[in-house]
Amino acid sequence: MARIPAAVVAASGLVGGYGVARWTEKRPLGGVALVAAGVVAAKEWQEKAGPKAAVALSGAYVAAFVGSHVLAKKIGAWPSVFAVAGGMALASWAVVDRRG
Repeated sequence: MARIPAAVVAASGLVGGYGVARWTEKRPLGGVALVAAGVVAAKEWQEKAGPKAAVALSGAYVAAFVGSHVLAKKIGAWPSVFAVAGGMALASWAVVDRRG
């Protein structure tokens, strides 16, 4: 069975985490979705590119989450979430997924 690229998992975690938090009005539930996707992505990063890449990309994932809050004040919530999710997907693809 084909695996879902880690870039897709990471981006989906950022978008899905925000979506769950917004639509359920329960921020902790959104956090669970965010963390769950982050753990799955980190496992893929470690398996495909090793621990250094996994640590770096995990740091980028957390930075994207924090950055989305800062950016949202300037461009709005959804545009911010999509922007950081796109950046995270690109980083994951460049470091891990393009290796195939």
